[in-house]
Amino acid sequence: MAGEKMAKCEPCERSYDNMVKMLEDLNKDLEKLLEDMEKLSVQATWMAYDMVVMRANPDLANSMRRLEDAFLTCKEEMEKNWQEMLKETKSAEPKQ
Repeated sequence: MAGEKMAKCEPCERSYDNMVKMLEDLNKDLEKLLEDMEKLSVQATWMAYDMVVMRANPDLANSMRRLEDAFLTCKEEMEKNWQEMLKETKSAEPKQ
């Protein structure tokens, strides 16, 4: 009789362990989702702040646009120089 109870309880224990593991995993997933939502909330707040600042000062938006254009031009030039340097390095390598 005691053997029967032991045999019946083993699946119960496994089921309980599985349930505990599942709840722990769910808790971790919910914590991660909450953290992600907090990050998105902060980003949305900064975006709203930036929009208010740009509307209050249109010159700032123009300055930001010019700065972005200058950055993209500089980035493009750096990429060209990098590609040229790679070509020069490959052509300067001794051939075996």
